[in-house]
Amino acid sequence: MTWVLAICNRKGGCGKTTTAVNLAAELGRRKIPTLLIDLDSQGHAGLGLGVVAHDRAKTVHALFSGETLDLDAALIASVAEHVHVLPADRAFEGANPHCDVRALDRLIRAPAIADRFRAVVLDTPPAYDPLLVNALAAADAALAPIVPHALSAEGVRQLLRIFYRIATTVKPDLDMIGVLPVMINERIRHHRAVIEEIARELGPEKLLPAIRMDIQLAESFSARVPACYYAPSSRGVQDYKVLMDHLIENLALRGDV
Repeated sequence: MTWVLAICNRKGGCGKTTTAVNLAAELGRRKIPTLLIDLDSQGHAGLGLGVVAHDRAKTVHALFSGETLDLDAALIASVAEHVHVLPADRAFEGANPHCDVRALDRLIRAPAIADRFRAVVLDTPPAYDPLLVNALAAADAALAPIVPHALSAEGVRQLLRIFYRIATTVKPDLDMIGVLPVMINERIRHHRAVIEEIARELGPEKLLPAIRMDIQLAESFSARVPACYYAPSSRGVQDYKVLMDHLIENLALRGDV
């Protein structure tokens, strides 16, 4: 089976793309054939894996604009071993609000992807639009990164309302893995206060192992390689390894990935 993980938050700048890139790279490091689908038209997830779609490239956004998507032409091998990218169209102006909510799910479950990849990571846009709905409808599980700031916490609350709407109408077996604190410094009182508030609201079991503040995670995007290639001994890379161990051990994913 192909396991599909959506990385979501209604607020931008909360570490979604950093998490998508580094989890995909960590899956690849474990020799797990992985596909990262870049649904955010900024295209930053592809950039973090050394992939920039040229102007006439086939992209995932063709799926939402009425075009034919040729997967053989669209899938691009990234700089990370065992990781491919289905890139974003940086000129994409928005999906038809009436587009099929199952379009992405059908694409992922079709043999061209399902027979080739054991894991799919979805980097989603922050807006509540057909792309986010498609991502949640296609995912087996969702994960919400959060920076320790009140506005990011509010983005998670908004996402949870969308999540439960999709889970009760479109995808009843969708699993909300939990909230991932990123860019955290536990010596900062406000950081601790925000994380404690989220734990009270959702329950401590919904807090995932945190990703500490690490400038090398940002620098790796400038180098257009995942952090595990740019700075393999950095604390950010070590934290994403711990997170992946947690996902595999605690979410019974061993048989899937």
